[in-house]
Amino acid sequence: MGQSSSSCSCNNGHIDGDDDLTLSLPDECLGSVFGKLGCLDRNSCSLVCKRWKCVDSKSRNRLVLLARSELSPCLPSLLSRFNTVSVLSLKCSRKLFSIDDAALSRIPIFLPFLKKLKLKGCIHISDDGLHAFSLHHPPLLTKLSFASCGFGAKGLNSLLSNCPSLQDLTLKRLRKLDATSSTPASSLWPGALNVDGGDVSNDHHNNINAVVAGDANKKEKDAHNYYYKRSLRLERLCLKDLHNARLFIPLILSASSSIKTLIVCRSSGNWDRVLETSLHGKTTSISEIQMENVQMGDAGLLAISSSCPDLQLLYLSRTTDCTDDGLSAIANSCRKLRKLHIDAWSRFGSRTIGDEGVFSIANKCSQLQEVVLMGIPIAIPSLNALASNCPGLERLALCNTDSVQDSEMAFIAAKFLALKKLCIKNCPNVSKSGIEAVGRGCPNLVKLKVKRCKGVTQAMVSRLRFQRSSLVVSLDAGSMLFDSGGISLLASAVNEEEQGTATAMTNTNSSRSAAAAAATTVAATHVICSSRGALLLRSKFESALQLGRRRRPTEDNAS
Repeated sequence: MGQSSSSCSCNNGHIDGDDDLTLSLPDECLGSVFGKLGCLDRNSCSLVCKRWKCVDSKSRNRLVLLARSELSPCLPSLLSRFNTVSVLSLKCSRKLFSIDDAALSRIPIFLPFLKKLKLKGCIHISDDGLHAFSLHHPPLLTKLSFASCGFGAKGLNSLLSNCPSLQDLTLKRLRKLDATSSTPASSLWPGALNVDGGDVSNDHHNNINAVVAGDANKKEKDAHNYYYKRSLRLERLCLKDLHNARLFIPLILSASSSIKTLIVCRSSGNWDRVLETSLHGKTTSISEIQMENVQMGDAGLLAISSSCPDLQLLYLSRTTDCTDDGLSAIANSCRKLRKLHIDAWSRFGSRTIGDEGVFSIANKCSQLQEVVLMGIPIAIPSLNALASNCPGLERLALCNTDSVQDSEMAFIAAKFLALKKLCIKNCPNVSKSGIEAVGRGCPNLVKLKVKRCKGVTQAMVSRLRFQRSSLVVSLDAGSMLFDSGGISLLASAVNEEEQGTATAMTNTNSSRSAAAAAATTVAATHVICSSRGALLLRSKFESALQLGRRRRPTEDNAS
């Protein structure tokens, strides 16, 4: 198959079994067929014949390689075969030797159409390798992602200076970068630190070119001045699991005119000062900001509100010091907000975001389409403001709060007419009447998700599904167990089992009755949960039931 030199032929309307039907297909169509296959199937197809191998090589757009040290000698020949690849991912375990600098530096030569490069776990690639890579000035390279690699400040500076089309930069767990940041002379982007290692003050902001760490020579000063005069074209910056937030002040400052998405996750440092210094006195085009598990408060939210009038997505998860005042500032300035996700968290019981901040957002941001509130005691006045001022609200999630009760659920059912997706998670005061009210209201609702709500039963969900067949209902009861009589918690089942065991140690006859009762209880008990923990518990209960059934006839025969 694939090796016939002539087109397919027919004998009396029947096609010969040895003919290759793909010979009549253009290479472009055959390449589209290969694109629908999985990785293993596509690799097998490339071994069929020379034509299939050539078509596979020319039609591949994405290549994922295990970047061990053994790959370095054969990497040029491999990349020359797949020279049309636009996305290259090199992954290696940090416990193994990865490819070296020489192999990395030759990648732009063999992949002229490279648009995205991802390195993960390549700890043996140094700053020199990134510098040699950047000297080729890859014209189409727009996205870079580095995770758990061994290079630091010098290599990143080379990429930022020599990659003119770079738009997306992701940095994760660069430990060498964290280690070198403690030395001012070798820190990332000179000028981010002063002599004492502190942050740049507002007095230095107007003349930031003069701030040079320690005893930097004239060459370092010239490079520093060039960096600040150069405006980066970054549109997306993602920082995860990094330290020393002040190191990234110059980077955000240089890219502030073009950046649209800023994501910071689990990165230590004072991000209030970073945002104040980077966005001070500027009107940016940032439309999406995600801050998760970082030290940031109302000062950072004020900086965002004053510099990001086009903000459309705000994601705040476990930010330490954000309160209603900061969220009110966002509401006053960011009127284009479409998506709001808040996971409220207070440090040492301090003040955090509450119902007042949500009320401000609801009154000022009329374009909201999605609202996710976790740990916020929302009340009916805030829900009323959302329903009346945000007619396009389609997705609503209320999680981890005792304030959401049946009255709030009835209000949502009556007022949120455009709502399509509703999620209620870990709200213990929601019961049967609240879910039934939602079933009767919300005419455009297509999906209802209920998680870890103790007052919601399987029978209730089944009845709701029967009443509204077009509504998709997802129930996840967490660690709750349901039997024919109602709700039975796992603890009660465990207590019954322990009591049965104690009785068995006292009397053999009573142990048989206890075992039979326990088996009956287990048979009537079923888990209506999609979580992994509940599935594990269900498998253990089923195994115990089967074991009890096997032992029972043996004990009866022995007696």
